Amino acid sequence: MAQDANVAEFKRWYAQAQHDLEAARSSSSSGSFEWACFQAQQAAEKALKSFLFLSGERAVIGHSVTNLVRECERIDPSFSTLQSARELDQYYIPTRYPNGLPGQIPHEYFSAEDARKCITHADTVLAFVTARAKPSIT
Repeated sequence: MAQDANVAEFKRWYAQAQHDLEAARSSSSSGSFEWACFQAQQAAEKALKSFLFLSGERAVIGHSVTNLVRECERIDPSFSTLQSARELDQYYIPTRYPNGLPGQIPHEYFSAEDARKCITHADTVLAFVTARAKPSIT
């Protein structure tokens, strides 16, 4: 990917990450805490992928925030400070599927506190990526 294409791909993924984070806030406000948790996970995942694209990666695959943080850390060791965001990985499947929670359904299981925690983690990831991407795209 040429540098211009990398910047364009960064912008696409980062814009979606921002939208997903806003959707998480909206879902939380309406009481859909399971969706807020999942959308926050998606926001962090997409923000990390955006950084990898900006850094020259061509194929960025996977959904694990933990693995994506590790990939980003190879490029910029300061990503190691995002280790607490790995908690978002546990919200990828159980927030969406009743068989992800034995005897439960996601809508009844996840709480406002879960949503608040996930949104905080996603906020941290997006702010971190923003701080590192700005010098490259301005």
